[in-house]
Amino acid sequence: MLLRLTSMNFRPPRWLWPVLLCVAVMHAGAQVAPSPDAPPQGPAGDPNQDDQNPVATLKVNVNLVSLYFTVHDKHGALIPHLTKDDFNVLEDKTPQKIKNFAAENDQPLTLGLLLDTSGSQQNVLPLEQQAGAAFLSRVLRSKDEAFLISFDVNVDLLSDYTSNAHALAHAMDKAEINVGTGGGGIPGAGQGPMPTSNTPRGTLLYDAVYLATHDKLQQETGRKAVIILSDGEDQGSTEKLQGAIEAAQKSNTIVYVLLIADRAFYGRGVYTMGYTGDAAMRKMAEETGGRVIDVGNNGKKMEAAFSQIEEELRTQYVASYTPTNDKLDGTYRKIDVECKGDGLKVQTRKGYYAIAPAD
Repeated sequence: MLLRLTSMNFRPPRWLWPVLLCVAVMHAGAQVAPSPDAPPQGPAGDPNQDDQNPVATLKVNVNLVSLYFTVHDKHGALIPHLTKDDFNVLEDKTPQKIKNFAAENDQPLTLGLLLDTSGSQQNVLPLEQQAGAAFLSRVLRSKDEAFLISFDVNVDLLSDYTSNAHALAHAMDKAEINVGTGGGGIPGAGQGPMPTSNTPRGTLLYDAVYLATHDKLQQETGRKAVIILSDGEDQGSTEKLQGAIEAAQKSNTIVYVLLIADRAFYGRGVYTMGYTGDAAMRKMAEETGGRVIDVGNNGKKMEAAFSQIEEELRTQYVASYTPTNDKLDGTYRKIDVECKGDGLKVQTRKGYYAIAPAD
């Protein structure tokens, strides 16, 4: 991946890996358990053992898959207060035994906001800034953290991790539509609202999702979500749609999309190619356990959409299981979560990658 976030700052994760256990004869040894929402991990070996200094190490095979999800009834209302016995989990159609289950309404939340600043968002950016700032002030608690990324011909980190909603709102207010100041003469949103060449590089949406989930969220644990404010149109990303989805799945990040499209914009003059961003965004959201909320260019709909996401993030369940297929071969495993009850529907990621430690 050649693209890097402008002003990207790497930092240690907020969480501390728990020390499991060690038995040392002459030197102390320790093992660290992987994140409960990371891909399944195998046991670590001890390459430092020799005849001079034998070290006895407890080897623990921690191989858990964790699923964060919400449940809706047939009218779309959220259903709280369910128990482990209300669910069945299947991996590649094989039933799995749920080991841990909890309602997660107070666990720390790590959140990324991705703000589309390409030319097509010229008329709706102020609405995004206002509604986004209000959402952050409501949802962020002292133990939560969020970061802010803008994307057009570049992908820029406007604010790194912080629990300060005011600081994030200030960074969001500084976001500007790219109308010719970026990209070094590359066609695309940096030269205007829509691409004007056969090799456009204009709205790096998929690259932004990849960088947010792979570079920023991969090492985080617990509840993680990305909220994309965009019309869903990508032009010129290095990553393809599937690559962005895969990065989100590997980091166990839920992707929500507020589909903000000034559709009248797409029917004028050279922009008669029409609007097509919704299909890709629905695929990304559904595969990662999120959803798309179409708000058009309506401020009240945007505020309502943020409220819905806030409610879902505070009404989640988490279930973990040890897969019956314990091979760490990097393959994709399909997950189905069934909920007992008339018309109840589970909203969760569609699968995960069984990645070996070496990967």
